[in-house]
Amino acid sequence: MTTHEVLRIERRFRGPDRSANGGYTAGLVGTSLQGADGSVPRVTLRMPPPLETDLGLSTSAHSAFLRTSDDTVVAEAEPVPDGVLDEAAIDPVQYDEARAAEASYRGLTNHPFPGCYTCGPDNEYGLRLRPGLLGDGRTACTWTPATTLADSDDLVSPVHLWAALDCPGGWSIDLEGRPSVLGQMTACIDARPQIGEPCVIMGRNLGESGRKTFTATTLYDSDGRILARARHTWIAVDPALFN
Repeated sequence: MTTHEVLRIERRFRGPDRSANGGYTAGLVGTSLQGADGSVPRVTLRMPPPLETDLGLSTSAHSAFLRTSDDTVVAEAEPVPDGVLDEAAIDPVQYDEARAAEASYRGLTNHPFPGCYTCGPDNEYGLRLRPGLLGDGRTACTWTPATTLADSDDLVSPVHLWAALDCPGGWSIDLEGRPSVLGQMTACIDARPQIGEPCVIMGRNLGESGRKTFTATTLYDSDGRILARARHTWIAVDPALFN
């Protein structure tokens, strides 16, 4: 059975100035897919997700598609074995060390997409994460989810968790010298944090191939427990084509 719904991505959920945040969009599609046990959703972005436009989301047991009104595929999801996230369990640091790392966040002064919902300093409605580099190449930042992110059960809504798991991986890349956008994201949410709970998000660069860079992120709760993990593929772009 296939279900259908129409949705619009508000401008506050942007990544680049003219398109939606990749992690947020991937979350909309990925969380709609109910995969079998032992699988996780992998979302591939096929084009810059349009803002403030009616989009059709169709979901079946084994796939999900986000399309424009002329049936162009924006993003698609499929279930993949959860073992693909084995490398996404990044060793954590303490909350205070993650907070200290934020002082080295390069996006405060030279962000290719300063209005980004996840990490943009110019988006007053965003998560405003500041993933800073550690000495060993990992990134770390803190996150205390706001009440506006709550689902009906007072836990953080899954789509915002996908967004939070996005850019801390991206900033393990030299985004100033190699501006990139999200091309693919695979995520697993084991548990969701409480609103107002101090969390730590870790990122790590897994390697490059041509225009592609591969990264991972891990979200930890205040007790150091893994809540969610993700892997990403980033595509190097000219930011002038997106802003």
